Amino acid sequence: MDRDRLAQALMATFLEELEGHVAALNRDLLALEKAASPARFGELMTSLLRTVHSVKGASRAVSESLIETACHRLEEVLLVVQQREHTTPELMEVCFTAVDALDDAGRRLALKQELRGSPLEALLPRLEAAAREPGALRPTAPAAPEPPGTHEASPPPPTVEASAPGLEGLPVRVSAQKLDALLARSGELRVAGLRMEGRVEQVEAVHEELYHLRLRLSGADEAVARRLETRLAQLGRALGADRRTLLQATGGLDEEVRRARTLPFAEACAGLERNARDLALASGKQARLEVRGGALELDRSLLQGLREPLLHLVRNAVAHGLETPTARSEAGKPEEGRVTLSARLRGGRVQVVVEDDGRGLDMASIRERARGRGLPVLGDAGDARLIFMPGLSTAEAVTSVSGRGVGLDVVRAQVEGMRGSVDVAFVPHQGTRFILDVPLTLSTLRVLLVTAGRQSFAVAGESVERLLRLGPGDVRVVEGRQMWAAPRALVPLATLTAVLGLEASAPRPRPGAMVLSAGELRAALVVDEVVAEQEVLVRGLGSRIRRARHVSGVAVLPDGRMAPLLNAASLVRAAEGRTAPAGLFPAPVEKKARKRVLLADDSLTTRALEQSILETAGYEVLACSDGQEAWERLLAEGADAVVSDVEMPRMDGFALTEAVRGSQRFGRLPVVLVTARSKPEDKARGLQVGASAYLVKSAFDQTHLLETLRQLL
Repeated sequence: MDRDRLAQALMATFLEELEGHVAALNRDLLALEKAASPARFGELMTSLLRTVHSVKGASRAVSESLIETACHRLEEVLLVVQQREHTTPELMEVCFTAVDALDDAGRRLALKQELRGSPLEALLPRLEAAAREPGALRPTAPAAPEPPGTHEASPPPPTVEASAPGLEGLPVRVSAQKLDALLARSGELRVAGLRMEGRVEQVEAVHEELYHLRLRLSGADEAVARRLETRLAQLGRALGADRRTLLQATGGLDEEVRRARTLPFAEACAGLERNARDLALASGKQARLEVRGGALELDRSLLQGLREPLLHLVRNAVAHGLETPTARSEAGKPEEGRVTLSARLRGGRVQVVVEDDGRGLDMASIRERARGRGLPVLGDAGDARLIFMPGLSTAEAVTSVSGRGVGLDVVRAQVEGMRGSVDVAFVPHQGTRFILDVPLTLSTLRVLLVTAGRQSFAVAGESVERLLRLGPGDVRVVEGRQMWAAPRALVPLATLTAVLGLEASAPRPRPGAMVLSAGELRAALVVDEVVAEQEVLVRGLGSRIRRARHVSGVAVLPDGRMAPLLNAASLVRAAEGRTAPAGLFPAPVEKKARKRVLLADDSLTTRALEQSILETAGYEVLACSDGQEAWERLLAEGADAVVSDVEMPRMDGFALTEAVRGSQRFGRLPVVLVTARSKPEDKARGLQVGASAYLVKSAFDQTHLLETLRQLL
């Protein structure tokens, strides 16, 4: 190896070690601030001095004299702390600043930049002064840490340790990029094994055809066909055995590569405690970060994808959630706030929770800002999810931490980019809880293949709650929107073609639909056909396509074709704002006789308006002034549908609906309630007593009424 290549290799090794040493220094300094006993204090000081000495020696080996000098000065500062046997805020800030400067130096070297004029060079006089006259240091509040993505430099490629066979289990450092490439090859082998399954089925089909052909032959031709049939059967058995061997081998290889790529969850949390500590000091608060489930082994790519969302959420918890020590004392809480990160497995998924014991969400402010941006406000607990909308911020002033309207929408986008979902819950004055739900692996996935608009799409199988065959009786209309009447709730109903902006397909008598779930939200999406469920290899969209609407990647199918992998959470949100088209079910053949509609409303003006609308549309209308009159005329004259107000004398709309549903003669009659009552409990009661549709007068549109009746009749 020539001298230049040797220098490059040494520098790469140094940068890898420096990254680990910086993390160790941050960890030990944070623990030193909280050291409760002299023994623990001495143990941490020994560890810090050993780490700084290692960095100094390594920097000398790569001829980085500035880092060597800075480490020497930092050693002198740490020796002062060791002699005093206690820390001061001023000395701790100098040490933390030095660690940050070392981290910045490593980033600069990774980009082959000079260290002249770097923060590390500017810090040398301060380190020297701290070692010579520590009492003369002036306390300085730390600057709020920069948000993620503001550094121009990027850290060197991460590495993981793997066990080397033949070296008696000695750990070796393997580039994570090499493991990524190995996993990609492993996935391609797995897809090849699945493709062989199709080849085996083809051979079996040919064998079946040959068998039937042989039955029609005789003599020499029949003997030749029998020999070919025998050889084809042998080939099929051998191909099947090879397929099983290949799948077993690739499955084992895939598992071993995944094990080599796994790291503890605590790795994704590295640096968060320091970030929370600096941000709390900068904002006059006290914060403690706790990590639970840190030993849980997860895929490195998953942890890498979680780092930035977790950083955003921790910063949000400290900046917006935790109160000042004074406010916490007045509320009967400890002065030090707590932010907890936890991870646990749930089947084939990982649930990561970021929780604080702060003030909770200010829903009044969130709703006010949402209305100002024209966002839909429901007035229930679901409004908490408005904080994930782009640009929505409740901060009163723009700072380096808050007020720019970015952060939580970025968290949602990044988590959904990993085929995951994020939700939020809170208890006023007690705390806020963010729940991130992500898949256990990002490279292979079991998907449901569907078609819509003559195109194939893949949806993660774990997001599909159930499959349906819809009939007209399964669909309800609420405020002009079609909903699937699930056993315990109404679920938004839309077509996949409408959500994706594709050309609508021809209506079917009983269209198929898939019910998708994303956290607490659900939606039913009508598809043209459900093709199959199978395991596929997942590929990203590439650097040229950062984001595509409703698409999170590409599924490589066993036969080599590719299908867009749809983002379930994005589809569910989009379905909430759309309704299935009027032509979801084929329109029935119209009869020549006019349909009779029984209309009940105690308001003369409203009754006249609705009667005019219905008669103009071709209906025969029986107008009644209250529910009792309507019930009596229904028994006497009959009708094809009932349109009724709710609040009426003698018998209200709810009672009228119950009477209709309890009648053996009219039990299946469509009933449409048109009322001013818009509360969710009123809608729920109307549908509970058996109403076919529920329209609110404040949002009344004659097209909604006519379209609803057309579908019901």
